Amino acid sequence: MDVSARIVTLELAETFVIARETQDTAEVVQVEIRQGGEAGYGEAAPIARYDQSAESALAFIEEHADRDSLDWIYEEHEEPAARSALDAALLDLRAKAAGTPAWRMLGLDRVGPPTSWTIWLGDPDDMARRAESTAALGRFRRLKLKLGARDGLDVERVRAVRAVTSLPLQVDVNEFWTLEEALDAVQELATLGVDYCEQPLPQGDPGGVELKRRSPLPIYVDEDCHTLADLDTCAEIAHGVTIKLAKSGGVTEALAMARKARELGLGVMLGCMIESGLGIAAGCLVAPLCDHVDLDGNLLLAHDPWPGIELVDGVQIPPEAPGLGVREAAADPR
Repeated sequence: MDVSARIVTLELAETFVIARETQDTAEVVQVEIRQGGEAGYGEAAPIARYDQSAESALAFIEEHADRDSLDWIYEEHEEPAARSALDAALLDLRAKAAGTPAWRMLGLDRVGPPTSWTIWLGDPDDMARRAESTAALGRFRRLKLKLGARDGLDVERVRAVRAVTSLPLQVDVNEFWTLEEALDAVQELATLGVDYCEQPLPQGDPGGVELKRRSPLPIYVDEDCHTLADLDTCAEIAHGVTIKLAKSGGVTEALAMARKARELGLGVMLGCMIESGLGIAAGCLVAPLCDHVDLDGNLLLAHDPWPGIELVDGVQIPPEAPGLGVREAAADPR
């Protein structure tokens, strides 16, 4: 097996704002595995929140690339985004060798739930304008609102959006509420018809058990949920979990997590980072096992260098082509 990797900068169509950062670009690491004349591809979207970067992911891949096999990616715990890219590339390679789509090779359905479209953090009127414009386009069937500005206006943001659209809403606080703020906010969010609240408290906050007990709407955890080993603890503090390939270490672990979450009675959401279609194609494999899906990372880009995923009635649908189904496009002519 010949393994190579490179850092690629993705340009966003618009500045993306969440509670902890603002982005105009995102750096990912794209991996190629060649064997027997065939090539498999995968993408890593490292998460800075966990002290990972494109540089650290690339260094990790290059350090281990000369091993005889890649079985070690399922045993290591460092650099989960890098291992996720390798896992996806292996699946892509195996499915191409078998001449079948990766989802079919894994015995999975092709289509999952509709993806949400993210309304990034802004003032209430601005978020309402962007939500109204998105709803008017008719491409998406649900919205994800980024909250956590710590200015006392988060509920007003949701109220402003609810005033201009009847689309289902979910909110993502990215760890930026205290327990007291969360307990107050979820009562009002429930009256506004919000479906669920994602990661309102900081990771590991001891108030998680009480918030789950007192919340009138489901609480999902993202930063608290990384791998299969976290699920028992998550069941104590949440009604559902957010799975991301960049946290779990890849499709293989994510599928195991989704199935274990069901056994624990947890709802399952599939999230993403800002990724090209290559990363989203791997996410699409897990989507059919989930209740909710947030796979809009490639749709936020000015130019997707790995087209092929099709948005149909709000659902991200992978191609019928062998492997992950996407192919690298020509460079952006601009």
